[in-house]
Amino acid sequence: MISDTLTVVSCAIAEEDVDALFELLDSDVFTPTAWFDLETQVCRIDIFLEDASQADSVSQALQQAAELAGLPALKPELSTLARADWAEAWKRFFHVEKISDRVVVRPSWEKYDAKPGEVVITLDPGLSFGTGKHATTQGCLRFLDQLAAEDVNRTVLDMGCGSGILAIGAALLGFKDVRGFDNDPDCKRVSDENAAINHVSIPFTIDDLSHAYPPADIVVANILAPVLIQFAKPIIASLSTFSHTLQGVRKSPSLLLSGILVEQYDDVKAAYEALGMKEVNSIRIENWRTGLFKRV
Repeated sequence: MISDTLTVVSCAIAEEDVDALFELLDSDVFTPTAWFDLETQVCRIDIFLEDASQADSVSQALQQAAELAGLPALKPELSTLARADWAEAWKRFFHVEKISDRVVVRPSWEKYDAKPGEVVITLDPGLSFGTGKHATTQGCLRFLDQLAAEDVNRTVLDMGCGSGILAIGAALLGFKDVRGFDNDPDCKRVSDENAAINHVSIPFTIDDLSHAYPPADIVVANILAPVLIQFAKPIIASLSTFSHTLQGVRKSPSLLLSGILVEQYDDVKAAYEALGMKEVNSIRIENWRTGLFKRV
């Protein structure tokens, strides 16, 4: 039975320290959210838990991550929040947002009249899943928009689908064969639900990065930098080795890598170039960089 009350672990943090802290937190266990209160001028981290017994371990994880990052000590506080109040509170922070030339993300409670050529992803915030506000998601969607404008007759694989937003965006942009997976069963469930809301059919599965997948023309991996480096070989092996020609122009397979802090990007780039990939473009949004790679 789903509880009507959520447990909230929260703490104040300097806004400039958020990215460094998040990089050290295990997002497979819980998902932190950060927000800046314009009235109090205080940045806070909130973690919403359905299981109150996780509160102590989450508090310890926050403190340990801050220590490892060399940040000032954090002082987590516990509180409770009615699930209905949580759902209403989030509506203040999520609004229609134009991500790229054609991609718009909207929460279900806001209406939006799409302009000619636009695709609209309908996605609501969840306790553990992204909505497209993060810079890494936006970078991937911008590149997918560009790739779709070139040719949608290509296959797409979303490795680590989370909320399913990237795979859903790819399908709405017109790619005909889109797949996705995540190692978290909840991610598969939420991705399936979000795909249904957006009226697209995408086979999401529960799996991990330990092996290669049937090759796709476009592979998207929006994952943390250390994981991208660790699993570079199976990620590259999941990318098609064949180019195809469109109107006389040769199109080679494309690999999108994201979830990378700016200061980590050179390490990720070097790891993939050592395995036969070449960076052809990158996008920086805030302190995050998304790279577009092709085979040499």
